[in-house]
Parts: sequence; structure tokens; C-alpha cells
Amino acid sequence: MPELLLTIIIFLVLVIPVGTYLYHITAWKKTFADPVMNRVDGVIYKISGVDPKKGMTWWQYAIALLITNAAMILIGYVILRIQSLPILNPNDIGSMEETLSFNTIISFMTNTNLQHYSGESGLSYLSQMLVITFMMFVSAGSGYAACGAFIRGLAGKTKDNVGNFYSDLIRIITRILLPFSLVGGLRLVWQGVPQTFGGNVVAETIEGMKQTIATGPVAAVEIIKHLGTNGGGFFGANSTTPMENPTMLTNLIELYSMMLLPGACVITFGKMVRDRKEAMALESGNVTLASKKGATVKMFGREGRSVFLAMGILFMIGLAVCFWAESQGNPALAEIGLSQAMGSMEGKELRFGIAQSAMFTTTTTSFTTGTVNNMHDTLTPLGGMIPLLHMMLNVVFGGKGVGLMNMIMYAILAVFICGLMIGRTPEYLGKKIEGREMKLAALCIIIHPLLILAFSAIAVAVPAGTAGITNPGFHGLSQVLYEFASSAANNGSGFEGLADNSYFWNITTGIVMFFGRYLSIVIQLAIAGSLMKKNFVKESVGTLHTDNAAFAVILVFIVYIFAALTFFPALALGPIAEHLTLWA
Repeated sequence: MPELLLTIIIFLVLVIPVGTYLYHITAWKKTFADPVMNRVDGVIYKISGVDPKKGMTWWQYAIALLITNAAMILIGYVILRIQSLPILNPNDIGSMEETLSFNTIISFMTNTNLQHYSGESGLSYLSQMLVITFMMFVSAGSGYAACGAFIRGLAGKTKDNVGNFYSDLIRIITRILLPFSLVGGLRLVWQGVPQTFGGNVVAETIEGMKQTIATGPVAAVEIIKHLGTNGGGFFGANSTTPMENPTMLTNLIELYSMMLLPGACVITFGKMVRDRKEAMALESGNVTLASKKGATVKMFGREGRSVFLAMGILFMIGLAVCFWAESQGNPALAEIGLSQAMGSMEGKELRFGIAQSAMFTTTTTSFTTGTVNNMHDTLTPLGGMIPLLHMMLNVVFGGKGVGLMNMIMYAILAVFICGLMIGRTPEYLGKKIEGREMKLAALCIIIHPLLILAFSAIAVAVPAGTAGITNPGFHGLSQVLYEFASSAANNGSGFEGLADNSYFWNITTGIVMFFGRYLSIVIQLAIAGSLMKKNFVKESVGTLHTDNAAFAVILVFIVYIFAALTFFPALALGPIAEHLTLWA
């Protein structure tokens, strides 16, 4: 446990400066990178014909995002279908089948990176670079750009301008994703992660046998898959293999890479939205009072502080349960004489142990990354329920800004419920929450469980779906739930016992990934567009304060209550029933 606490403390130390940097980029404030990056951005603007100063309404922003992503999907699909050509293909990898190509390109463009193929044997180097690595940058950039536009709408500094999508996309990539990836990738190479265009290596084992060892541009893929909360592995075993994750230092680099930017989005939100207390002080002419800020307010912003705290509580509860469950061991293995003194080590690397395995598991599904340093299918029932639950919630920090945007939906729901209790019109961030916002927020919240539960029901009801279930009973249902939860949350990890490379699973998960990604973004931008047009209302005695610990606790309860109402029956038939059977 001290190891886990130290890991979290280091994260809190790192996320604050990164969050401040992301805030300056999002708010178009000066940064230390401006002298160089302004020139780079200027060249890109000139070549692409983008006017960075041309603002967009929320719907123009959404259309630009959708069209750009659609074009990338088309180009990527074509490359996957012709990757058998002898271009950067030293291992003679064949072209992908139609439905697998569809699933793969949707997966990587939606920042899901659900892999129904084995990376080292399913893709040429050309596809790894032009489709996989490129998509990891563009999909992550699109998500963070949408999050920035969403925050600007909530801040309400203008009435019809949420920014310019193309400019936001370029700035996120050139000022964060590329330089951070360069530094992180070199550190991975330093620790032994391969980075080469050479073909596979044939080695002789100590038994005198021949073994083919896959190599390639691994480090480049590895760093952006974590930094962009993508998750797709160069190798089928993902970050469990030493080729992707050879040391404890690389494990920490990968861990913090996927944590930093989602956490930074919350800080950006806190710094950009209107600080009502400061605004009221300035309106009254009290400059001294306006400048008085506590340490947490300076670091996170008032509103960001409560949201970050709520996410942190959810994360810590999940981490504690996962760590405890895996520490208890597996009674089925204990019965056949295997010692469980180290906990349930099935599917885990000895070099990481229970603590770092539980930390990585909880983080990758809370920050919707999908990378794994242990096999989630071998987790204990309750240990496996935590990553499943966090993907179902989709608000525990999340990746590419998704967690923040979804948590704001619950914040709107929370102030609405609290407003009903006291008979007042609900307010959030100084704006009245009315019928339009509530309808859109409710729709956004409902879409996620609908995609998971509806498609899970279809999968267990038709032969094409049940054919992929390799485990009988309760764990088989958990596999299905996990697959669609991972797809809807754009996570990408899986209970890999599922035989998912089939027409049914490729098409259904592709549909879930697509709608799980784009429907939510469009609705959330619409909410931001609606709120930014409203006038700020003055605080009164009946105003619910959303910048304190009490509201953070309310958020946690709202999230858990909604999860219980929607997902508990399915969880009861899956991991909970499996746990009760195992420990009976």
C-alpha cells in the first residue's frame, strides 16, 4: 500500500505543471514553447489553409471534427486493405479482411484501440506507422480539442465561439503530443524498448530450438499509445511483454503517461471557468479579496478542485478494492496446493507484483487507455469487476478529456436534483440549467449504458455472439460485458478469452465504438453551446456551491447511484455471482 500511495503522490506533483501548461495552450496564453512552435504551427496553417483566428460555433466545430475523422477513417481503411504490398513490409504481412479492417480503423480513430488481431503478426510497419501511430496522434488530438472547446463553452467568455477545431488539433499535437512523445520515447529506448525498421530476429534458445522474436518501431507506438490514452499494443501481449515494458522505470513512464493529460484537463477546466467568488469581488471593487486564493485553488481552480476530488475518490475506492481482491489470492488454486501468499499472481508479471498490477489495471480503465501489464481475464472476480465498473462509469478521469466531459454531465444532474429538493432553478458555473440542458445531459448519460447492455443482450441471444464465449457460466457473461463496456468507453482492453475476431464481434463492437465516441461529443458540445449563450446569474442564499468538498461527495454518490440503477443486475449475474461461487 505505501508503494501505491507514493505512486499517486508523484502523479499529483507531475499533473499540476502539465495542467497549467495545457491551460495556457487551451486559453491561447503565452507558453515557453511559443518561439519555436508558433513558427511550426504557422507553416502547417499556411500549407493547410487554416485560419487559426477564425472562430466556430459548437455545431461548426462538431462538423469539422466529424468530417476530419471520417476522412482519416477512409484513408486508414484503404491502407489496411493493401498493406500486403512490399512497402515497409519486411515480414510479408498480408492484407486485413474486410470486417477486421472496419473494426480496426474505427477502433483507432475513436481512440479505442480494441485489437481483434495480434499486433506483431497482423500489421506491416507501414500500417503500424501510417494508420496506427498516426491515428493515435489524431484521435487523441481530436478528443482533447473537443474537450477544450467544451470548456470554453462552459467558461462563457463569448456567445458563439468555442474555438477553431483545426487550430486546436494542430496545437495539441505540436505542443503536447509530439514533444512529450519524443522525450518519453527516447526514455523507453534507453530502457531497452526496440525501435527499428529491421525484420524479425530469429534466435536460438538454450534448448537448441529456433524462436522468432518480433521487433519494429515499438517505442514510438508505445509512448503515444499511453500519452494519447490509446492503448493498442505493438505486440498482442501489450505491456505485459518485456519488449514493450522491460523495467519498473518503463512501467512508471507508461503509467504516468496515461494519467497526466486526463488529469490536466480537469485543471484546465478549473482555471478557465468563471471563478464566481473572484468575479463578485472584482465587481465590488475589492481587488485584495479577489487575489486571495488558497493553495488548492491556485493549483486546480475552485470548480476543478471539486471535480478532481470526486474523480480521485472514485479512483481510490476502485484501486483499494482491486488491490484487496487480488491480494486475497484464488481459493481454487489454493485447493490444489498452490501457495497464495503473494496473492493471485495468475496472469501477472513477478516483476510488477500485485501492487503495480492493480495500479496499472485500475489506471488503464479509469483513464480509458486500454493498455495492460497483466491479463485482465485472469483477475479475481471482484478484481476484474473494478476495471469493468470504471469503464461503465466512464467518469473516473477518463482519457482524451472524456472523463471530464462526462463528469460535467453528472454535475449538471447533481445540481438539478439538489435544485428540486429546495425548489430552486438549478445553476452550474453561474448559468441556469433548464430543460434543454437537462434533456441533452440525460440523453448523453443514457447512451453509454444503452450501448453496453443492449449489445451484450444481443450477443448472448444469438449464436454468432455465443460462439465467441470461451468460458461457461458467469465468467462468460463478464467477458461479453467487458468487451462492450471497453468498446463504448473507447478503452480497448479486454477479457482476452473471448474469441472476438469474427464477423459478429467485428461489426458490433465497431458500431458501439463509433456511436460511443461521436454521439457523446456532439451532445456535449451542444450543451456547452447552449450554456455559453446564457447570461451569468448572481449568487444568492439558495445557490448550491459546486466548488467544495461537499459537492464532490454529492457527485460521487450520484455516479454510484446511477451505476447501481443501470449496471448492478448485469454485474450481479457476472463478476459478483462468480465471486460468490468461487468463495462459497
